[in-house]
Amino acid sequence: MFLLHSPKMASRRRFNEITREDETTEKEGTATEVPLESDDDDGESGAESFLTDDELAYQEGLDPAEDSDSEKDEEPGTSTAEQIGEPTASPEKASSSGEHKPSRSQSHSRTRSRSPLRERGVSTSRSRTRSRSPGQGCSVSRGWGRKRCPIRKWPKRCGPVTSWKTESDPDSCPSSIKFIPARPPGHQLNSNGTYTPLDLFKLFFSNDTAKTLCQNTNRQASKNNESKKYTWTDINVQEFFKYVGLTFFFALVKLNTIHDYWKRNTIFSVPFPANIMPRDRYRVISWNIHMSDPEKDAENDKKKGAPDYDRLFRLRPLMDTIKNACKAFYHPRQNLSVDEKVAATRTQVGLKRYMKGKQTKCGFKLFVLADSSNGYTFDFSVYTGKTLFSTGAGLAYDSVMALVKPAHLGSGFNLYVDNFYTSPKLFKDLLSLNIGACGSYRDNRNDCQGSISNDPRGSIRWIRDGPLLFVKWMDTREVTICSTIHSAYSGCTVNRRVKTPEGQWAVKSIPCPTPVVDYNKYMEGFDLSDQVIHYYSVHHKSMRWYGTLFYHFLDIAATNSYLLHKEICREKQEEPMTHRAFLEELTAQLCGVSVVIPPAKAQSSHLPVAICTQQDISRRASYGRKTCIHCRQTRKVGQSTPWKCKQCDVALCLIADRNCFEAWHS
Repeated sequence: MFLLHSPKMASRRRFNEITREDETTEKEGTATEVPLESDDDDGESGAESFLTDDELAYQEGLDPAEDSDSEKDEEPGTSTAEQIGEPTASPEKASSSGEHKPSRSQSHSRTRSRSPLRERGVSTSRSRTRSRSPGQGCSVSRGWGRKRCPIRKWPKRCGPVTSWKTESDPDSCPSSIKFIPARPPGHQLNSNGTYTPLDLFKLFFSNDTAKTLCQNTNRQASKNNESKKYTWTDINVQEFFKYVGLTFFFALVKLNTIHDYWKRNTIFSVPFPANIMPRDRYRVISWNIHMSDPEKDAENDKKKGAPDYDRLFRLRPLMDTIKNACKAFYHPRQNLSVDEKVAATRTQVGLKRYMKGKQTKCGFKLFVLADSSNGYTFDFSVYTGKTLFSTGAGLAYDSVMALVKPAHLGSGFNLYVDNFYTSPKLFKDLLSLNIGACGSYRDNRNDCQGSISNDPRGSIRWIRDGPLLFVKWMDTREVTICSTIHSAYSGCTVNRRVKTPEGQWAVKSIPCPTPVVDYNKYMEGFDLSDQVIHYYSVHHKSMRWYGTLFYHFLDIAATNSYLLHKEICREKQEEPMTHRAFLEELTAQLCGVSVVIPPAKAQSSHLPVAICTQQDISRRASYGRKTCIHCRQTRKVGQSTPWKCKQCDVALCLIADRNCFEAWHS
């Protein structure tokens, strides 16, 4: 016979378990109340200032309907009989003894032993039964004779409660900061000068920089080649630039491996690299390329774990040169952007980072300050992990403040960032430096006031907290923007394809906040920079971790050179070269050749042959001679010759001091 477990049987079994748990709890005594931890939060998320008291408490795990008023704890020592609802003393006697008579609702509620989470003040489940008694507010009973939960203090708000506003509410635009750049925006070169692609590239990779690289590479090669595994001859500046030129050639002409560029006797052979440098020589230079002094590298390695240890010491000579050149020959315009770039690598090194939100997920992380108008890389820094000199405000704050330096830039700039960097502290500190900021921010709070997730497309909500403007806009999903330089809404609209009630697609104009319009416009500058670099990137695998960043520095130098070329041509009202044409010309000039190769002459059948094939050796020199037609026409003399042109069938002189054959055919 099968026994079915009915709900009544399960409830009875559960009742017995709860009773036993309560008896055990009564023997052990009343649980000790644990004081609450401080709810103070030094950080600022960007919107705490407009959450109500109830919302702040709800985020801390409190239920306003449950713990709103103060409650008094009961005296310990109630019996088990009292907990399960048996008769007790009279109310007066109970009052004198300090005990509390449970109400009717309490006598029919369940009880549970206090869990570790509940002892720490964390709510784990909803209450079963609630009863209100006069003078005690809202008390919660979770069992027969159950002790009331200790009093919980609600976090107090500072300042008035602010509500979200719509696009119809007027917003006062913040006072604009006067744009005063430290130098005239644009390139800092001679406008009347003529600059070839090689001249622009050598602004970043000068002859002195190449000479330093050659010296360090020769020292590193002599150190690595102590076992004589390969033949090494010292590299000079001219050969170094040929090596760089071949590296750009490989970026323009894509093949699977380096070996394929020196493949011979196939229809897929590429003859150019072999004419510039042997394959083994290129590989040996790639193995030994070094940017710092190897002897000083050993001294720096001994400092590992010390505060003065430099993790980027092997990059420092070239990296500092590139950064100084980027800032020296160009000054950005008013709108700037900061974002990360990733130099892909699989090298097992501590500097490598994993970023799931990026297209290139594993590699070296660089923070880049770029001009939003054209994508010019003005400054950058390589992330090395936590440092001893951090301000304590977070990585995003430190990386932006390290790149934005008013002494080099000036004042009145507008900085655009993504949601990784946006914080009220950063925006306020930038504003104190006379630099405005705008960026998307992360809005992951639950049930926050003024959520527009159910509002129609195009709905705008905004709130202003001093200089900070927070805007929420409903597009296909909710967009959140924070700004110190914009008003909430200035009448801007965008076109979106929507489906009509009839099921037809139509273009509809919906309102769009002003910060969103400018954010989409000026953050594209950084995306443009990243896009241009990846079109013809010289990146390829390297045996050394710093080799990957060496190739990335080549990309930065070549891209900035091309952007300078465009600036100069725009100033002269000339048509600039395309990016590919610029790199082709740069590759040819680095290798010392011309892009245009003169066409090879077709094989000619005009060959000198003997007029008469005389077998007798004694008669071969004088037999069958004829008068040279070129001598008769030009010199007016009859000069005999034993030679003639096979194709033209005319006699022509062919001697050391008189070559009528060449003169006739030219």
